[in-house]
Amino acid sequence: MVADIPLQNLVVFWVGAFLGAFAAGGAGFAFALAASAVWLHVLDPLHTTAMVVASGTLLHGILIWPIRRSIEMARLWPFIAGAAFGIPLGVALLSHTRPDITRTAIGGFLVAYGLYALTAPQLPYFGRGGRAADALVGFAGGILGGLGGYSGVLPTIWTQIRGWPKEVARGVYQPFIVFAQVGTLLLIGAITVDRAGILLFASTLPALALGAWLGLRVYGHLNDRRFRRVLSVLLLLSGLTLFA
Repeated sequence: MVADIPLQNLVVFWVGAFLGAFAAGGAGFAFALAASAVWLHVLDPLHTTAMVVASGTLLHGILIWPIRRSIEMARLWPFIAGAAFGIPLGVALLSHTRPDITRTAIGGFLVAYGLYALTAPQLPYFGRGGRAADALVGFAGGILGGLGGYSGVLPTIWTQIRGWPKEVARGVYQPFIVFAQVGTLLLIGAITVDRAGILLFASTLPALALGAWLGLRVYGHLNDRRFRRVLSVLLLLSGLTLFA
């Protein structure tokens, strides 16, 4: 089945997989943004979402292992609880929203925030709201996850505003992404997963592995300040790719 896919389309899939995996390995998020921005040129939104959540689940599930000691369930569970309600809503909206409008809205927001984060002398600190605010961010992240696999966008930004160190931040949004992508895959997998999709997914595994390995090597050389700057750059670039 994969042999029936034009070579140029396969190259597009491999490039998207590598770029997404490199971002996920280096920063713990942005796989969906980087990969879907490339894959949407050759796949429809529903199958792109399925490929994003399938690949992202495997990738982030593996990448959690190196940061497992940074995961604090007391800090993570409000995000998970919110996402449990947001994911079904996002999946329900998937077939009733125009994907170009969704991408443009998310892209515009990411570009604006990325530019602000890069140019502001210091990001604002928001310490109020507690677990209720975290759950609300998780709910919104769940909706975006169901809409296109973009579950990591808002929790990543939120951890920056909270001022959490890179280990704490990644220990929240990366397992959150896994939860959101598994939930999305369970809801849409039955109608999107077929033999061709499975073989196509398998063909991207080398690109996923290479990108994740290189990204992890970069992550190991980042202190908190550089990590926040890398996140800001990735948010900006991710927003720009959604306009492509």
